[in-house]
Amino acid sequence: MNRLIALLAVAVALTLPSAGSRAAELVMFERPGCVWCTRFNAEIAPIYAKTEESQAAPLRRVDLNGPLPADLAGIDPGAFTPTFVVVKEGREIGRIRGYPGDAFFFGLLDRILSSTGSEPAKS
Repeated sequence: MNRLIALLAVAVALTLPSAGSRAAELVMFERPGCVWCTRFNAEIAPIYAKTEESQAAPLRRVDLNGPLPADLAGIDPGAFTPTFVVVKEGREIGRIRGYPGDAFFFGLLDRILSSTGSEPAKS
């Protein structure tokens, strides 16, 4: 009987999200030919994965010329690209419409992340 309970406990644990899973995600809605997307790609994209913000909200790209992923069906991508939406547990927490340049991008993103409780860990 104890062995059955242990097996059931393992099965349940495997179906639950891991404690290390990220609570927030930064979704970038983009289109080919978007000048501001290109600027983001030149200024931020190469370094984003190395930032504290990336640890709190990894970047996920969604091409608006393709179908919207099912898990984002409740999120309005908006008319302008790029649009950055912070999503936590399937809900929109905040967004940045357009790309305001590298000097403002991280400040705006940090403000959104601090409101989610997913603020970057400062070293």
